[in-house]
Amino acid sequence: MSHGARVIRTGVSSGGPAAPPPVTVASSSAGSDVELVDGGYFRSCAGMLKVAQMISLLIGFISVNSSPWTDYSAYSFFQIVTMCDLVMILFFYIMHIFRVYRKLTCVSWPLAEFLHYLIGTILLLIGSIVAAAKSYNITGLVAGATFGFLATILCVISMWSSYKVSCITQSTSKYH
Repeated sequence: MSHGARVIRTGVSSGGPAAPPPVTVASSSAGSDVELVDGGYFRSCAGMLKVAQMISLLIGFISVNSSPWTDYSAYSFFQIVTMCDLVMILFFYIMHIFRVYRKLTCVSWPLAEFLHYLIGTILLLIGSIVAAAKSYNITGLVAGATFGFLATILCVISMWSSYKVSCITQSTSKYH
């Protein structure tokens, strides 16, 4: 054991009261509870994954919407699924950015997000398969189905990473 001297920093020096600490951009992204926006989530892997999902869903929706349809029911289902997934991903993105999950503790947000990804990914996969099967080589419809598959893969990655983190957290906290 080391019994050496420790340095303890305080806000007051021996010469009188110290000036308040300067506010910097680096300290605002540290994630204190006082801040309104979580700047670190923008640059996190989960945040960038959500943005990539939203962009691929939007491109898939626009591609299908601007193409001539051959089967109304297949592409209307694809559009509804992509827009519902886009809105829900945006909702969870805003929840994380503004830290609403800390204030509304009556909801299990990780479980809600996991269930959204589970149901949304299954519906998006079905919609993308049907859209690809009914595209008849029309480029806009093929592009929409391709971006639907890309969004499906990104949703699976997001679901897997959130499940993996929660399982690791539970298993390590159980034995400590």
